[in-house]
Amino acid sequence: MSLCSSIHDCKSYIFMRTLLVLLLFGSTALCGSIIKTLPGFPGILPFKLETGYIKVESSEFFYYFVESQGNPSKDPLILHQLGGPGCSGLNGFFRQIGPLAFNLSTHGAILPSLQLAPYSWTEISSVIFIDAPIGTGFSYSTNSEDYFLSSDTNTAWMVNKFMRKWLEDHSEFKENPFIVGGDSYGGLLAPLYVQEILEGNKMGQEPFINLKRFYVGSGHTDTDNEENSKIPYVYHMGLISDDLYERAKESCGGNYVNVNATDTDCLNDLAKIAQCTKHINKYHILRTNCERDRVNTKKDNQIQARRSTEEMSWCEEYIPDLAIQNWASNKRVQDALQIPKGTYKNWHRCNFEEVRDGTYINNVKSVIGHYKNLINSSIEVLVYM
Repeated sequence: MSLCSSIHDCKSYIFMRTLLVLLLFGSTALCGSIIKTLPGFPGILPFKLETGYIKVESSEFFYYFVESQGNPSKDPLILHQLGGPGCSGLNGFFRQIGPLAFNLSTHGAILPSLQLAPYSWTEISSVIFIDAPIGTGFSYSTNSEDYFLSSDTNTAWMVNKFMRKWLEDHSEFKENPFIVGGDSYGGLLAPLYVQEILEGNKMGQEPFINLKRFYVGSGHTDTDNEENSKIPYVYHMGLISDDLYERAKESCGGNYVNVNATDTDCLNDLAKIAQCTKHINKYHILRTNCERDRVNTKKDNQIQARRSTEEMSWCEEYIPDLAIQNWASNKRVQDALQIPKGTYKNWHRCNFEEVRDGTYINNVKSVIGHYKNLINSSIEVLVYM
């Protein structure tokens, strides 16, 4: 059962968690720590890893920083934002551009083993993987009301503050070319971060951030356009019939989002399309359909997490997610990452219950205008699928 089946449940849970944090740690979390070893990896890490918290107002943002294995004094500094919203930076660290990966043959173990990733971006750049917005990964707030103010624009404002504070503590990187990037929902947040940072620079906020470019991979950019594109997509992929597609196109007038409740013809056609595609993997139509959100919910303890592993490991889509879930939920791992004891009893790869489907406010529906403005500026932009 979800811990946040209603806003009231969310408020009660978040209040109790915030109270526990205040009792245990007061108002300030641990500063950055150099991590030389990680459970599951044999020997000393062959790269510099730092973890820690940056305090913004009453929120504590957790980060993983990997220094470039090339020329850290000259190489770019990247801030990499994950999707969700509510997915931890560890997803990017292990599954996208970071220096380590899981040995997936051990994904069902209490402590999955780690190995070096062959194509890490950290070979030529320094990367910050952030747990944002608050409530994501190990990030939290000492003020329970902050969770209900968390939104796209508020997160962008806070990440701008986070980045300037981080550079104050790591002044040797102030002159490095700075890059903002993200994927999925991070594709919406990244241009908001860029805009906030540029405006902060113009206002004279210190330290100055040497922002040069941003990138987005398979990014969310415009809610209505993306939702409306799904019906033509499933038709052209042969997942619904010509007749059903033409009928829906006519009854809905080409608009498949925010349908009026009285428009029964359109709603009925959309329901039939949903029925036809309910067993299709929306992330990869040729692969087995996996209820991936099951991996992202909280587990009462690690025994339940392992039972989940046994039930779902048949699905290849689950395996990397389960490896991250099991690894980061392990007490030895949280100790190694210097997580303050008691801050998090249960870690979750993607905190959809409390963030995406809970208290988070999606107050920016499109960033197409942001892209246009940034493309016409001096900032270099890369968008890829």
